[in-house]
Amino acid sequence: MPKGVTRRRPRTRAALLKAALEAFAEHGFHATTIEQVCERAGYTRGAYYSNFASKEELFLALFDEHSDRTVRRLADAIDALTAEEYTLQRLAELAARIEPDERDWYLVTTEFTLHAIRDRQAAWVLARHDERLRAEIARGLTLVLRRAGRELTVDADRFARLIVALREGGLAQSYVEPAALPPGSLEREFLAPLLEVSTRELPAPGDHPNRSGSDAVI
Repeated sequence: MPKGVTRRRPRTRAALLKAALEAFAEHGFHATTIEQVCERAGYTRGAYYSNFASKEELFLALFDEHSDRTVRRLADAIDALTAEEYTLQRLAELAARIEPDERDWYLVTTEFTLHAIRDRQAAWVLARHDERLRAEIARGLTLVLRRAGRELTVDADRFARLIVALREGGLAQSYVEPAALPPGSLEREFLAPLLEVSTRELPAPGDHPNRSGSDAVI
């Protein structure tokens, strides 16, 4: 492949992804055609098919891009905390932040989720991408809690599912009744208590609460 094509490919892909998100949010996943995405992005069908095999593959690329960006934003915000700020309430507040452009993504991903519920193959593929996102959430949550001197007492993947359910369920209500329930309200109110009852303090170095002097290894 010529070097010029190699350099242009990331720009082409980024433009197609941006155009697809806008078109999906405006017209819906099913109603949007590949031609509309290409026209909005300013590229040909050939450019489209050199990057994506189908509209589903295009959505899944958007899903991974959005997931990576969301996780990165949260990780950067957490890394900026001082030691004194590592409290469950502060962590909940950071997790509750909703970006202004989140509504467009919510419209797109909700429609695709409904499509996946009806289509077994789409459900299987979406579940694999969901699994990857949950693994990132679970890994990050475990590390952050350790910094706060705590650890989960429940399965990390299951708790990640609960976080996703709280966020997505809350946003569904918020976008219907934004005045009554601003986006992120449920996380701010309930995530810290959920973390409190689902975690415990880490033992101090050298502590062995389950070992007495009589059963120590000699």
